[in-house]
Amino acid sequence: MAKKLFGFQQLAGAFRTLGYILFMYIFSISLTFYNKWLWQRFHFPLSVSVMHYAMVFVIAAVLRLLWEFKTGKTRIILPWSVYMKRVLPTAIACALDIGFSNWSLMFITVSLYTMTKSTSIIFILIFSLVLRLERWNFSLVAIILLIASGLFLLTYESTAFNAEGFVLALTASGISGLRWTLAQILTQKEDLGLHNPLDTLYHLQPFMTLTLIPLAFYIEGQSLALSPQLFNAHDSSTFWVTISMVLFGCFLAFMISVAEFLLLSRTSGLTLSISGIFKEICTLSLATEFAGDKMTTVNFFGLVLCLIGISVHVVIKATRDNSKLSEDKMKELKNGSIELKGLLPGDSVIPEDEYEDEDDEFELNVHSQR
Repeated sequence: MAKKLFGFQQLAGAFRTLGYILFMYIFSISLTFYNKWLWQRFHFPLSVSVMHYAMVFVIAAVLRLLWEFKTGKTRIILPWSVYMKRVLPTAIACALDIGFSNWSLMFITVSLYTMTKSTSIIFILIFSLVLRLERWNFSLVAIILLIASGLFLLTYESTAFNAEGFVLALTASGISGLRWTLAQILTQKEDLGLHNPLDTLYHLQPFMTLTLIPLAFYIEGQSLALSPQLFNAHDSSTFWVTISMVLFGCFLAFMISVAEFLLLSRTSGLTLSISGIFKEICTLSLATEFAGDKMTTVNFFGLVLCLIGISVHVVIKATRDNSKLSEDKMKELKNGSIELKGLLPGDSVIPEDEYEDEDDEFELNVHSQR
């Protein structure tokens, strides 16, 4: 009976994680193509990124207030000392990663951008091993190299090369590795209490905004002030159309941020990146279909390698987690640390929300020990 219950828990958790991944796919792919379209009409990616950060903070703050009003419970606010030590490094990495990523789309195609950004999985592996979030093993390295090789072949000679855009995207990719490793520590550190994406965004966005403002002002400040699409617009309709385009991007940015941190709080940065590989394959397929990129035999072979790498990782991770969870739970049962209330006839049933909270806490502890 207990084994069946644990199996049901794992199945429910898997479907829940799958829902988070699909949620992330929809908004992430939409934001990539929308930004590419927007930068062709409004050439200020850094300034728009600053606006995105600020608006995401406002949205998160408003939703936190509504949550507090509805539940009567106060949301967490970190002390200043903890904020500077734990949140600030993550915020700086997030700001530079997103800012440079958006900037690179000014110069390169979606396909080349996707291929270059996919290298972030290598940097995540390096930082995860250095910070001991992942255990060193040959299969992990082999999977990463297999996927990276597949992604390289997938986009080999399929796009025009632009050195400036490539360097920006590669820099963003390296920073992204640090970003998601730090973000994993931030969201899975139990004593911080930032498991809810709204709380995470509320604490990150202010310093993300402040980090990118000087760079945006230095590079785009004068041109933005004289832009005929915004501050120097000839009529109000042009101004409001531009504002509307930026605000729609803010909405997409908020949704993808929630999806990413929601998924990250329940898995790891490495798993988040690998789950994003399939999203990148979808992005490349859409770019091929609508942007005119051609897929050669070499590109198709790369696609096959990616799918093999993803499949192997999923099987290994599922097997490892299933074994670990079963062993730990059965040990607790033998030691009598888990009460079997609700499992036997006549016993009261554990409320669903309490059960999910216990499951989330256990899953969090498993990942924080890696």
